[in-house]
Amino acid sequence: MQSAHIPFCKRYLKAYASKPVIELLDEVGLLESDVFPDSCMLNALAKRFYDKWSAPVFKDQGTYDESENRYYETIISEDNTVPTREESWHDLFNALVWLQFPKTKKYLNTLHVKDIVSYGANPRTERRNRITHFDECGIVLAVEIPAPSFKNDQKNQKQSASYIDNKLNAVDVAQWLNALANHQWHDVFIQSRSVWHNQVTPFIFGHANLEMMLSPFIGLTGKWLAVPVAQGFSELDKWEQRQVLDEAMLARLNELNDFNSAPLLKPLPLLGVPGWHNDQTPAFYANKDYFRPLRANAKPTIQLPL
Repeated sequence: MQSAHIPFCKRYLKAYASKPVIELLDEVGLLESDVFPDSCMLNALAKRFYDKWSAPVFKDQGTYDESENRYYETIISEDNTVPTREESWHDLFNALVWLQFPKTKKYLNTLHVKDIVSYGANPRTERRNRITHFDECGIVLAVEIPAPSFKNDQKNQKQSASYIDNKLNAVDVAQWLNALANHQWHDVFIQSRSVWHNQVTPFIFGHANLEMMLSPFIGLTGKWLAVPVAQGFSELDKWEQRQVLDEAMLARLNELNDFNSAPLLKPLPLLGVPGWHNDQTPAFYANKDYFRPLRANAKPTIQLPL
């Protein structure tokens, strides 16, 4: 179903949308709303979750003058506002990603504008195509690795039994990522299923993916970016995780040459992520039309080794 026909209705969403969509809307306090969130509501959320919101504010598309013809990324950069179409699921989810990862979203805008200044808005540069792909379809994998400290008080944080039971060492994580990159789906989704949400915590960064998860379908695929974080990350609350990951993504993107180098992103069948789909039976994972083997001529990602 086209998202334009999907109502902003808790009953509908809980019946049809994927779990990450429902959880996100619930977490930010929008799931119970009986009206489609507008820019005023989104700006209020920014004030609620941040003591000081330094990212752009959201502005309803309908409030812009008809003569406005600047490029979208240029408006964000010059006016410090994000044009947001009214009653648009796509733009709502874009705003919610801004709320979760404001520094990374602002950095992507900066990279866009640098290329626009140097090469013009159209056609897009190869780098801008990669940035857009990540912005629309990116899945960020927060990968826990050994580190002296995560936060100043991390040493004193009590780790749960489930975390201690499920954590892996760095070599295991490296092998797991290699299996993921090589489409060894049985290994990453079934054999090493406990890695998910423990040693590797997935986040949906691409707002187009969130939009498509309103009405999930076999074939729904994102593109993953692995970002190292310190051990214990999975034990933080969700907003602490996002703040840590927002900083870590900046460092990771810089390390990977700010989308100037390729190949970078690799495919991830989203409905295979544990907990993201209801029908995760052995038969579901055996569907090779969805969980496709690696192409013989596929080039390795520059992300690995981590």
